[in-house]
Amino acid sequence: MKGVILVNLGSPESPEVKDVKKYLDEFLMDKRVIDKSYLLRALLVKGIIIPNRAENSSNAYKKVWTKDGSPLVVISESLTKKVAGNEEIPVELAMRYGKPSLKSAIDKLNAKGVDEILTIPLYPQYAMSSTETVNEKVKEICKKHYPNIKLDFFKSFYDDKDYVNISAKNMMENMEGKNFDYVLFSYHGLPVRHIKNSDITKKHCLSDKSCCDTPSKAHEFCYRHQCLDTTKSIVKISGLKEGAYSNSFQSRLGKEEWLLPNTEHVLKELAEKGVKRLAIITPAFVSDCLETLEEISMAGKEIFIKNGGDHLELIPCVNDRDDWALLVNKWISEWK
Repeated sequence: MKGVILVNLGSPESPEVKDVKKYLDEFLMDKRVIDKSYLLRALLVKGIIIPNRAENSSNAYKKVWTKDGSPLVVISESLTKKVAGNEEIPVELAMRYGKPSLKSAIDKLNAKGVDEILTIPLYPQYAMSSTETVNEKVKEICKKHYPNIKLDFFKSFYDDKDYVNISAKNMMENMEGKNFDYVLFSYHGLPVRHIKNSDITKKHCLSDKSCCDTPSKAHEFCYRHQCLDTTKSIVKISGLKEGAYSNSFQSRLGKEEWLLPNTEHVLKELAEKGVKRLAIITPAFVSDCLETLEEISMAGKEIFIKNGGDHLELIPCVNDRDDWALLVNKWISEWK
């Protein structure tokens, strides 16, 4: 019998400091998120990052928390219900960090007699700190507890035509009649070393300024290439004019080299250059979360307005749109 797990990033159980600390510890101690030795990672996470960031993160979560809980979890639950409601095989939701856990989702599928699982990481673009860590955690759990379960993993879907069409449609619907001056595509940032570590050729990624436009096997696992390609696809469908949009990367952590340009800096520069009405789309996320609702729609808006902008509007993620749920259901049906 076949079963499916939809996997998103995760969230603290509550916005209180104690729960945020627990979540940050699980998240940042993942060796594919901070790919340092265990001792150095523990020193950074437990000795520096959590003591210095937990309270601020708690305050940020409190700004976006809903009566039903974490926006990311609530939206993911709604999407899962829509997908499961149209599908004959069982579909469970899991979070890579926090609850519902991957182990609990696999337990539920096993209890229903499932012996073959398709894992769908809800990340359009591939990264070792998102897609890879989900897939490897599923393998680890099943190897230890359910060695007889057959595993399959859905590939990154940044270039899926149906997904791109839905993303573009979602953007155009939310921008209709609002006369924006500019559109910023803001993607979650990554350390430069993650891009280089994921380069299967060991020589292509970031070798020059045109690497993402030069065909290479490395692009199958190159987050930066896949982000830029996502923008190109959405722009082509939506008809955005050259010079009316650009890309940036948000959510930096630490002082090492990260992908550029940085979203905070771009917001300031756009406002100073005279952009008044700005739309921001965040195509690395399928569900609105702390990074979109607080980092962009609140903190980002404050930066933009402070430096001369008039209006910043976050374009919602695809979230639990009916057409998005139907597409996930289609992927499952084709796998089945």
